[in-house]
Amino acid sequence: MWKRTRTPGPAPNRKSFSIVHQYIQHFNEVSGNKSAVIRRRTKSPGVTTTQYVTNVPEGKSIPEFRRKPAPITVKEGKCAAFKAVVIGDPRPDVSWRRSKGPVSKKDKFKSKYDEATGEHVLEIYNVSAAEEDTYRCCAVNQYGKALCSAALTVTDAQTHIADFRKLLRKSKVEESQTEEGDDRRFWDAMLDAERKDYQRVCAEFGVTDVDSILQKLEDKRRERAQQDDVSPSAGDGTEEHRLKESSVKAVKEDDLLKQAGEEEDVLFTEFKLSSLDFVIRIQEVRAHERDDALFECVLTHPLPRITWMGRGSVLEDGQKYNITVSHHKLIHRLRITECSPLDKGIYSAVAGIISCSARLMVEDPGVHFICGLSDVSTTVNDSAELSCKLSSDECEGAWFRDGMKISPDDNFAVMKDGAIHKLVINMCREEHSGKYRFEADGRKTEAMIIIRDPPRFDPEGLHAFCEPLTVKVGHSTAFKVHFVGHEPIKVQWYREGVELQDGTSTRVETGGGRSRLVLSRCQRRDSGEVRIRLKNDHGFTEAVSQLTVLDKPTPPLGPAEVTESSATRIEFRWRPPKDDGGSSVISYLLERQQVGRNTWKKLEETPGVDYRDTDVEHGRKYRYRVRALTAEGASEPMETDHMQAGTLAFPGPPAPPKVVSASDDCINVSWDAPPNRGGSRLLGYILEKRKKGSNLWTVVNDLHQLIKEKNYAVTDVVSGLEYEFRVTAINLSGVGEFSSPSEFVFARDPKTPPGGVTGLKVVESSYSHLVLTWTKPEDKPGVQDEAKGYFVELRQAESLEWSRCTSTPILTPSFSVRGLKPMDMYWIRVIATNDGGDGPPQELDSYVLAMPSPVRPKFTNKKMKSFLVVKAGNSVRITVNYEASPRPAITWMKDGVPVGRRVTVSNSDGSSQLLIPLSERPDSGVYSILVKNLAGQETFSTEVRVTDDPKPPGPVELQGNVPGTVTLTWGASPDEKRDDRLHYSVSALDSSKRTWTTVAERLFNHRFTLCNVMLGRQYSFRVYARNDMGVSAPSESPTWGTEKKREKFVVSRPTRGERDLRCAPSFMVPLKLHTAPKGYECYMSCAVRGNPPPRVTWYRDHVSLNTNTNYHISNTWGVCSLLILQVAPRDTGEYRVTAENALGRAECCTVLSVRE
Repeated sequence: MWKRTRTPGPAPNRKSFSIVHQYIQHFNEVSGNKSAVIRRRTKSPGVTTTQYVTNVPEGKSIPEFRRKPAPITVKEGKCAAFKAVVIGDPRPDVSWRRSKGPVSKKDKFKSKYDEATGEHVLEIYNVSAAEEDTYRCCAVNQYGKALCSAALTVTDAQTHIADFRKLLRKSKVEESQTEEGDDRRFWDAMLDAERKDYQRVCAEFGVTDVDSILQKLEDKRRERAQQDDVSPSAGDGTEEHRLKESSVKAVKEDDLLKQAGEEEDVLFTEFKLSSLDFVIRIQEVRAHERDDALFECVLTHPLPRITWMGRGSVLEDGQKYNITVSHHKLIHRLRITECSPLDKGIYSAVAGIISCSARLMVEDPGVHFICGLSDVSTTVNDSAELSCKLSSDECEGAWFRDGMKISPDDNFAVMKDGAIHKLVINMCREEHSGKYRFEADGRKTEAMIIIRDPPRFDPEGLHAFCEPLTVKVGHSTAFKVHFVGHEPIKVQWYREGVELQDGTSTRVETGGGRSRLVLSRCQRRDSGEVRIRLKNDHGFTEAVSQLTVLDKPTPPLGPAEVTESSATRIEFRWRPPKDDGGSSVISYLLERQQVGRNTWKKLEETPGVDYRDTDVEHGRKYRYRVRALTAEGASEPMETDHMQAGTLAFPGPPAPPKVVSASDDCINVSWDAPPNRGGSRLLGYILEKRKKGSNLWTVVNDLHQLIKEKNYAVTDVVSGLEYEFRVTAINLSGVGEFSSPSEFVFARDPKTPPGGVTGLKVVESSYSHLVLTWTKPEDKPGVQDEAKGYFVELRQAESLEWSRCTSTPILTPSFSVRGLKPMDMYWIRVIATNDGGDGPPQELDSYVLAMPSPVRPKFTNKKMKSFLVVKAGNSVRITVNYEASPRPAITWMKDGVPVGRRVTVSNSDGSSQLLIPLSERPDSGVYSILVKNLAGQETFSTEVRVTDDPKPPGPVELQGNVPGTVTLTWGASPDEKRDDRLHYSVSALDSSKRTWTTVAERLFNHRFTLCNVMLGRQYSFRVYARNDMGVSAPSESPTWGTEKKREKFVVSRPTRGERDLRCAPSFMVPLKLHTAPKGYECYMSCAVRGNPPPRVTWYRDHVSLNTNTNYHISNTWGVCSLLILQVAPRDTGEYRVTAENALGRAECCTVLSVRE
């Protein structure tokens, strides 16, 4: 939508966020519009949305129809109602209007808002044929507006003959109302137009007498001003939305929202068509056959639809022709899909009374490739195939390899299947590799055929090689394989992953397409996997076989274990041999020798690994040999130790008994069998008990009734007493040694575990330990008994397993956990325990960091320098001491940027040092240290100035502009640009004196004026450059003045009358611009003359400085100076000097800038 306002002047400069926006700005300039809005696409069809601003603020929105009014068909004489639901933030104003007339008649139309349903309603009473029209609903807020229309259709409208006169009278009234409406639109357009547009508006409405119209225009302006001052009445309390016919309305800024709601389609059809034009016309398009062609044009005004014509007929949107329009109705497109020669011709875009045309040219692309060739990789003796597809079935082509044409033969087969062309190589060889090309009708496609010849085994030889090979020890064997492939081929043999080389027992023979591995005098260790690997430039392959070398087994494994030794038999066992020699063990051969004799007696064979010898004599000692027997023979013997038949070998002590359970009248204990049974089977056990504090052990069981099991229930106990137990084993030799006593146990009913501890907290912490305290759990008989001790458990944050800090219970409600890793996170819990078991664990609410209590970083240096001057070439060292916990992160920065590689930073506990070994002038700057931890952060800055002795200033020149003064000017020192703290001092030598006197210091400019210069004396000057490091050599000036010879003083009376020497003030030397570094001095001076001597006043930003003690002001013989000892940012501004006497006033000004 386009609007005009009364705002004079050129259109504002708006940021174009899209090409459409640029077109809108261009249309504003062409059509004279002063502001523009942006059309937006909406989700609901039939709704037009206009956005007044480019970017809508967050949380705000333009109006939108949640439910748009629906078309209504109603019988004549009934009541009709349009309903709409509108949303937007701020809340939109809603108004109604119709196309053929107003809706202001209260007896016919009524608009209202229903708060309960959120509906805006337009009610039409006693509907007749005169109300049959299109009704529009407009919602407006400050960010945009939304517009929707709906039709009212009246049915069964019967007109009697008696009503013809009324209808005729009504038609006359409507014609007069139409004429009145046109007249109102004309005057509204004239009132809102600029003076330069009056003739254009008159021409649009057909008015020729422009002079009379201009005379009536002022009266119309006064009438409108009076109408604007009248406030609308509230009526019956319902919200009334009035519609105005004018398209552009001059309003105040506060009434903009209401006016936007009252405005409707400002450009009606007749106005659009009269001013419509093309910004971009359709252009000639060239398209290949079966490609798409696109025509598009851009209009000056939005238009929902234009007419597209092709070859003299109107084109409709469909599968062939795709007609689209942009959401802002400015860009129109016609897409012709899959062009054919029949689509050639002229196409036109018709928009109202204007049109533009362009030609579509469809070109035949000829024969082309639909699918080209692709690279192929294959191996020798395999087949390869290249194929491509053309766009024509009738086209023939030719195949080429490396530029040479291919003719079909036994190896090459050329085939054609319609548009598909194929080249097949039946048996590929290495020479067939290369670039292949297919050409047809001047077009070509290429691809590579890569033929590889990797090493390959002969299938029959490979099968024989892979069969497992078995050979006896000491014999020789060989592996051989045949292979083919691209030479050279590297052959490698491996045994159990270790490459084999030629040696005394290994030989590799390779040549003539075969390789042979010969193994001489094979040993048992040669058994295992044998692998051959072939490799060339095209690939590699491997084959695996298995070699087994048969040998005698190794001896059985000892030592032999005696399972029983008595007066009548010896029973023992051993372990099988470690290596069976490649064959399974058939049996074991045994021999026996009586100790003291030299002969060995053969015993019978046994299939197992144990033997019972019953042919023994009581008290004799025997030694046995055991051999393993396989198909390859018997192994070497394994000899046993001496074994005695019928000796007294008592069993060893069992493990200490364990208390299983206890009650008032019974204690259950258990134990394990002794590891040493004395060479014979165990007959049973004897269990003894002893009261606490007694030395007497009492046998629990009857000596004639040994305990056969390894547990026993002791019932001979007294409730409340403590007991301990011990046990001994008995074998055929007798009673063995007693075990160690068990732990003491009370003869009482089991106790209940204690409850959980309370008040668990950390009272002290460091990087390696922390101290815990807690409160013991409450004793509740029958529920939870008293705690006898505590266990402290902890786990690291990344672990899921708890570990106990002590193996025995802690007796006190506090504990120090040590051995922690600094800054690690730990979870800690405490478990109370007693004889009844462990209570529930009590954890800390959160994890604990192994660190001291947090301490905010603070610097401990008593005298830290904020400014440091270093001579170039020397080292810069800044040491900062601090206190912080936990260990902080330290960052050094120079001028706000992390320090570079030339700077070395050394950090330790409580200290950090910055070191620059060889400083240079670029190292000057502000160095800052940031110390930060969990508790906070602290920073400190030091300005480092790397400088050197300055070089002398330039030549000194002298000027005498004011009597009694001399002005010195000199060139800048070469170091001035590199050192912003460099300044100058001036020394003078009077011919009446013999010493140099300093007359000026800390000058930051190149000019100085010396006052009180005596006539008749000679002056010499020296100018020095100074900085923080030292002073330069002087630059000397030429001699000023001449020495006057003394003459006799004669007093003569003046012969003339007195002259009037009075004059108004004037500045002979004005103030100059000054730029000074922060913290330095600034010296301003000027020279003024006047008679009588003028009164001089200094101002900064129009505020007098004469009484300000921060500025040192002096006036010596007309040389006015102002000195600022330490320049600060607040001193920046305009400085003005005024000189005033009775004859006039003069002033001079300058500007001071302070550099950080």
